[in-house]
Amino acid sequence: MSPTTTQTTATTRITVGELAVRFLEQCGVRAAFGVISIHNMPILDAFHVRQKIRFVSARGEAGACNMADSYARVSGTLGVCVTSTGTGCGNAAGAMVEAITAGTPMLHLTGQIESPFLDRDLGYIHEHPAQLAMLKAVGKDAFRIRNPETALATLREAVRLAQTPPCGPVSIEIPIDVQKMMLDLPADISPVAMAPVQPNLAAVDLLAERLAQAKRPLLWLGGGARGATEAVARFVKLGFAVVTSVQGRGIVAEDHPQTLGSYNLQKPAEQFYETVDAMLAVGTRLRSNETLNYKLKLPTRRFRIDANTLVENRGYETELFVHGDATLTLNALADRLEGRMSIDPQLTADVQAARQAAAALVDSTLGAYVKLKNTIGEVAGQNIWWVRDITLSNSMWGNRAPVLNHPRAGVHALGGGIGQGLAMGVGVAVANAEHQLGRKTLSLCGDGGFMLNVGELACAAQEKADVLFIVMNDSRYGVIKNIQDDIYGSRHAYVELHTPNFAQFCASLQVPHFKVSDPSNTADTLREALAIKGPAVLEIDMDAWGPFAVKFAGPPKKKD
Repeated sequence: MSPTTTQTTATTRITVGELAVRFLEQCGVRAAFGVISIHNMPILDAFHVRQKIRFVSARGEAGACNMADSYARVSGTLGVCVTSTGTGCGNAAGAMVEAITAGTPMLHLTGQIESPFLDRDLGYIHEHPAQLAMLKAVGKDAFRIRNPETALATLREAVRLAQTPPCGPVSIEIPIDVQKMMLDLPADISPVAMAPVQPNLAAVDLLAERLAQAKRPLLWLGGGARGATEAVARFVKLGFAVVTSVQGRGIVAEDHPQTLGSYNLQKPAEQFYETVDAMLAVGTRLRSNETLNYKLKLPTRRFRIDANTLVENRGYETELFVHGDATLTLNALADRLEGRMSIDPQLTADVQAARQAAAALVDSTLGAYVKLKNTIGEVAGQNIWWVRDITLSNSMWGNRAPVLNHPRAGVHALGGGIGQGLAMGVGVAVANAEHQLGRKTLSLCGDGGFMLNVGELACAAQEKADVLFIVMNDSRYGVIKNIQDDIYGSRHAYVELHTPNFAQFCASLQVPHFKVSDPSNTADTLREALAIKGPAVLEIDMDAWGPFAVKFAGPPKKKD
């Protein structure tokens, strides 16, 4: 019998902390991430005693939250993060912003000080008087459990809300005395059944009538369509061309002849859009950095499907909007279009030509680094999880290469914050292991971002996370320096970084380290690094490799 459980003749008595853990088990959660503290020990003790959910001890709350985020993105299940109260909880705020930007379903459990002292601004140790307001600001919503009687209802509602489109992180703060309180184990602790958003079939009929006349139709797929691979395949079979946002990569395998992949804003892609007579955007916000600040010339006739009603006419106006789940709506639409389309036989060849031209344009900016881009694709293959931090290499090529063949294979810092790729790599590797997904995790990081949360490399070592960190080391914030060259007269301020000897640092953690100073050694070194089972670091010496052929100075914008 567990220390947190007392058996009686009629009922099982458990703590609120154990109730939370049992509920997460019912939600299908296999791993949770966090940092232990005096304000969450009843919850973590239940994880430890029950041994049904793997708990990963991050080195900081920001890293824990990023791990839970990336775990959810790859596994397709609920992410769970557990933090302390006050400053510990506040440490997770930036990672919460990333999760809500990415639309990640996540539950954040945090502590609070003892109930009698709450909301009184007494200067009680670990108190954050406005913690709940802060959590509401950085997430989708936030709740407080005030007593055992309302604990299950609050847990259910938080998870329901987190998993309701548009998905996002939801927080629950539980005062430490409430976590310890006892209650009878409820007979049913299952989560609320979630039903996908049913489309209005009359609207689907109308959309079908308009699309049926298209000769050169295009699907633009975003992250909201990642669960709709089979439905999307029906449109590919009909002859539709495809392009994706960075978040939608791999919904259609990126080596398919009918897809542009995520080469979505290069000039050849824009020229191709001019030949398209109908574009259907599904599960995407058509974000600023993928549309040249909404000035990218998209096809004139635009239609949209989304589970979030607020998306209608945001960024770009659309001729018709259908509110609904991507899979249900696309399948209903395909039912109405199959046998009716007459696609231009030249469309696929034009897609391939635009894709090749766009890829060549990107390659022309990379200089020696085209070798790294191509070698990763050739040596690592497609059976990978491709995690990226915000770094020059990701912005210039990692968001579009290597080729991905799985709708959840691409994980990146969508909100634009640096330093999240290391922890995200750990979360992805844990998801891969716990859900037996059978892929290798690669995480592309800059040296500046890597150092921001470098303590999580110790977490990776402790957890034996099977991830290869590719660290692009130029000993500076490269993109900021380029911006200073571009608009600040090359006044270089605060961008040069003192970085460690990564070989010695990795050795201190017993993490294998590899370094490539000569591009010709890339393939052999990469093969050796990929063979490691567990965490490893592959350092690219950018000072030795030299500069990119073109300077990247922030997200591309269309010139007026």
